[in-house]
Amino acid sequence: MGRAFEFRKERKFKRWAKMAVQFTRLGKEIAIAVKEGGPHPENNSRLRTAVQNAKAVNMPKDRVEAAIKRASEKDAKGYEEYVYEGYGPHGVPVLIETATDNTNRTVANIRSYFTKSGGSLGKTGSLDFIFQRKSIFRFPATEELDVEELELELIDGGLEELYVEADEEGNDVVVVQTSFEDFGNMQRLLEEKGIEVSSAKLERISLSHSTLSEEQAADVLKLIDKIEEDDDVQAVYHNMD
Repeated sequence: MGRAFEFRKERKFKRWAKMAVQFTRLGKEIAIAVKEGGPHPENNSRLRTAVQNAKAVNMPKDRVEAAIKRASEKDAKGYEEYVYEGYGPHGVPVLIETATDNTNRTVANIRSYFTKSGGSLGKTGSLDFIFQRKSIFRFPATEELDVEELELELIDGGLEELYVEADEEGNDVVVVQTSFEDFGNMQRLLEEKGIEVSSAKLERISLSHSTLSEEQAADVLKLIDKIEEDDDVQAVYHNMD
């Protein structure tokens, strides 16, 4: 069938694999949210956010509902959230957020990834001076939306920064950034204004940047790819340009 067909097939398989990983991570986030605040999104802001994020990546509705129902069961497995910090090849800082039901397994795996890449796992808090936790909200930049006016209206929610960027499909998306502490305030304000948020997350923003050669960057990306394959990993951050 030719190389073009093989290329398309490979891209499709990669897209499916990426979706599967996203669904697994969101399933854990839903489970944690249900355990913390109950199974009703209208009364549980973290669950409401998780469901919004699931919708943004086209996670099937029946799968979302199944995850909520499963987490609501009395004997449902619980997850603990841990952050691991270290330095990868060429001294690049790497921060990893995990959700696990077996911390011994998780820390052993994370340590082995760093060691095999020539890096090292550090102490909790060792990268606080590099990564700052921020609240990030994303939603479509529609023609009806006056971005400049919205920027003024969101100041009361703790707005730090607002800009428009293109998503993976080339569509314009409004990005709203606040402090970690203002997540709930901004979420409520956006809901009051009737803005349907497609993604609401607490992300780690790097305050400094590492500039590497292509070969050096490839070494670091190899480590990051390995970490992201781990089922216990929820998110990975680095500061490479």
